[in-house]
Amino acid sequence: MEYAFRKAVMEELQPIWDIIRQAIIRRKEDGSNQWQDGYPNPEVIKKDIEAGAGFVLTEGDTVIGYCTVLVNDEPAYAEIEGTWLTNDDFVVIHRVAISESHVGKGLAKRILGFVEDYAVSNEIYSIKADTNFDNIAMMKTFEKLDYVYCGEVYFRGSPRRAYEKVLQKAV
Repeated sequence: MEYAFRKAVMEELQPIWDIIRQAIIRRKEDGSNQWQDGYPNPEVIKKDIEAGAGFVLTEGDTVIGYCTVLVNDEPAYAEIEGTWLTNDDFVVIHRVAISESHVGKGLAKRILGFVEDYAVSNEIYSIKADTNFDNIAMMKTFEKLDYVYCGEVYFRGSPRRAYEKVLQKAV
């Protein structure tokens, strides 16, 4: 099956929320504290979509993954305990989630690949992201894709591992 990555539309709010809810349950089952405090929630996803920052991974007509993609827009990243690799324009990835029926197929890596393509197509050569210290799956995904651990950032009072990947400019 062919996968596509595109901006989400408001009519997809419910299937996106279903995927996020499944991911919240998975985080809890994995013993993670990430996403166990009422965030994210449907209002957050709605705002992502309204801002044009919500993106879906689809298989045919079915939404099977979600993430938020921002450009130069993460205030928490200004206060890193550590050092970013670059200080240029950057894309931020948040809220990566895969449908329960598609977990284990490498689709988080696929989403990050699509985000890299999106960044380069917008002449941005840095991707920054973060994850909870107990989200082993996401940390492994970042490491497999050559993201570099840069330090800690804080969200809602909790420390998070911050990563950056510098992309190659097309020649």
